[in-house]
This record gives sequence, structure tokens and C-alpha cells, in this order.
Amino acid sequence: MGLRASLAQGLGRACAGALHMAGRSASQLPGRIALAIDPASISHSAKKLTQGAIVVCGTNGKTTTNNVLASAVEASGAHVLCNRVGANMAPGVAAALIPGRSADWAIMEADELSTINILPELRPRYLVLLNLFRDQLDRAGEIERVQDVIVSALAASPETTLVACGDDPLVMGVARRAREAGTKVLAFGIGEDLHLPADRVPEARFCQVCGTELSYDYRAYAQLGAFRCPKGDFCRPELDWRATGVKVGREGVSFDVSGVGLDKPVRVSASFGGVYMVYNLLAAFVGATLAGTTPEQFQAALDAYHPENGRLQHFRVDGRDVILNLAKNPTGFNQNISLMLADDRKKAAFFVINDNPNDGKDISWIWDVDFERLAVGSPRECGGVVVEPDDLTVVAGGHRADDVRVRLKYAGISAPIALTVREALDAVADLPLDRPLYVLTNYSALWPAKAELEQMGERL
Repeated sequence: MGLRASLAQGLGRACAGALHMAGRSASQLPGRIALAIDPASISHSAKKLTQGAIVVCGTNGKTTTNNVLASAVEASGAHVLCNRVGANMAPGVAAALIPGRSADWAIMEADELSTINILPELRPRYLVLLNLFRDQLDRAGEIERVQDVIVSALAASPETTLVACGDDPLVMGVARRAREAGTKVLAFGIGEDLHLPADRVPEARFCQVCGTELSYDYRAYAQLGAFRCPKGDFCRPELDWRATGVKVGREGVSFDVSGVGLDKPVRVSASFGGVYMVYNLLAAFVGATLAGTTPEQFQAALDAYHPENGRLQHFRVDGRDVILNLAKNPTGFNQNISLMLADDRKKAAFFVINDNPNDGKDISWIWDVDFERLAVGSPRECGGVVVEPDDLTVVAGGHRADDVRVRLKYAGISAPIALTVREALDAVADLPLDRPLYVLTNYSALWPAKAELEQMGERL
């Protein structure tokens, strides 16, 4: 390592140490310093990895998948470097690589558009691509742009194997182009019909090759499922790993995994989730298996895993259960609605939408959220669950609370406005305490809500 690289690493470590002593986050600034001094800091840090790196990418679920994967690989006895708090652009990855003189693995979450800056430098052994949905349109643009960036990033890291969600036609659009350029592709997915209602507004309807509308044998959620082009130009691939025997409920998820490297199906279970979490945990299992983790070590890590980053965190405040989760785009919100409907208790919800730069200023996407499922209607409209008028109380919040309130009005839902979680709790104070409050926020509202809940209540 040259003088510039050594100086970048040294100053990065010094900055991280000072921030830790001050009780501040060291998730990005040390990396910014290191990259300012040595633009190849990620590449130089990667040389200390004895086994290599795994990068986790996708619109939804990458933080949870990345952290479960890192915990599982650590359970195998490996030394892992990981950007656990979700700092998923180049400075965050550079900062996470700074500690120590050596490590076995780097397991890093990457923002989709940042893959072009991360993959060519880190040269990971595997890129795990979970899903692709419209998100932050004013920053990311349409899906085609995101696909182009990921394909280019893989082309600049030819040693990387793409581990792709075979159920997502948008992901497989990336995989098709990457394979044509020489990238090895492995696929995972759900191998059975879960008999769930299709989302009202799917992200992808058309063949990635010819543009014909896709047909489905079944869907799990959004555009994910057993898809095929009627003309035969494009279809879900043969899955290298598949989940079957899927069970999803308020108590969590469980499923069997079969595939490459497994002599027999392996049962995986977690005390949290929804259908989307089946994909996240399956992806984490696949990544951990590729890194040499045994199924027993993976399950032990999953049993010990407790979300700390605002994703599906449970609190009790003044005797009421409060569930906090991120919902930052139509698909994420729709899956959170499914999660709420799977909870058979009467409940309340606090929907918080900000429009800060890291959220995206354009919030027109809220009109693609299927809030109608929460209004009174037929079982078909409510995803198989009849919602009575007093089953759900909704409160709107965030910088764009008025917009949320108007959207809910058109869905047939009346919602007062609250500025904080405390105000939302006050708004539902007359409800029986056995009714939980679901707090669903986008990016910039998540951490303030988490801090507020930690101050007011206890973690469950």
C-alpha cells in the first residue's frame, strides 16, 4: 500500500475513532475523508479481505438482507466488515472497510445507482440483487436507467457472479443482459403458488425482450412470481434455490430451502416478516451458503437477530404495542399493508411521508399505494380480509401530511393529522390498548420516529 493509501486509511481510522468517542455515527465521514485523499480507497481496502466480498442490492429489503447475511457469516466464525446502518453509497462502503488490518469477508449493502462506483473498486465475488421497483423518481429516474447502471457495474467487475431474484422480471432483465456480457448468473425464488391476490398496480407488465404483456402462473407480490412471455422470448429461469412450504403470519415466516449445495430441504424460520421477507431471508441464506455458512449456523444467527435500524422494530408505549417500519415506495407500502392485514387484531396506523432530498421531492407515488385495501369493502378488495369500519384508525403525518390525507380521503379513509408519534398515540388514546399502532415512514422520518419511540417506550 502506497503513502497516499496509507494516509487515507490512517486518517479515516482517526476520524472514526474520534466520532465514536464523541458518540457520533462514523458511517460516512471517515469514508469521505479516505476517498478524498485516495480515490481508490475501496480498492486498496479490498486487498485485506482473505475471502472476498458480497454486495447486496435492490430497491426494497437490502438493509435487512445485508445484516442477516453478515450475522450468519459471522456465526460461522468469520471476521466480517459490514455497513450495518445502511450507509450504502461509496463513502459508506469505504468507511465500513477501514477498521482493522485484515478481515475474511466484506458484506456490503449498495444503493442501486452507486453500484457503478462500488463494484469496479470492490470486485465482489457475488452481487445479490433482490428486486427492482420505482423509487425516488426525481433522483433515480425510471427503472430502465437503474437497470443500465447495474449492468454497467457488472461489466466493470467481470469476476462477480450475479445472484438474482428469478421471480422478478426486472431483475431478470438485468441478468439477461449481464449474462450476454459474460457474467455468471444464479437465481433464487419462491417455487410455489401462495394463492395471494395480485397487487393492483404492478411495477412490470411487459416482456423485457419484445414488450408483450407477461403472463403469470402465479404471483407472490408486485411483479414477482412465475412469469413468462406468451411469445416465448422471456421467462422466469430455472431456479438454483427455491423456497417451498411457505408460511406467513403474524408470528413470522417459515419456509423450506432446496437447491445448490443442499443434500435435502432446509427449514428456515424467523419471528418477523411478510411475503417480502421470505425473499429477503432466502437471499440471505443463499449468500451465507455461498460464503460457507452451514444451515444450522444461519438459523442460529437468525434466531439471535433483532432489528435495530427501524425496520420492523417493536415497542410498547403506555401499554400499547407499536410497530415501526420503513415504507418508501408503492411496493413497500403495499407489502406493509399486507403485513397489517395479516395481523388479525383491530389496529391503528400512522402514515408519515416527508419530501426531503433523501426521500425524493416527488411523492406522486402515493397514488399507486393500494390504500383502498384498508377501507371497507369486499374480501377481494381487501386481500381476503374484511375490514369493518371500526377495525382501523388512520393518522397522517410528515411534511406532506396534507397530501397523504387527501390520498386517504379518495380511498374512503378519514385521517386526522399528527406531527409526531406522541401526537399520533394521543389521537388513538381512546382506543383499547390491545390495538397496536403501526408507524410506517419513509426515509427521513424513520430515524426521528425511532428515536421518539426509544425515548417514550421499551423495546420488545
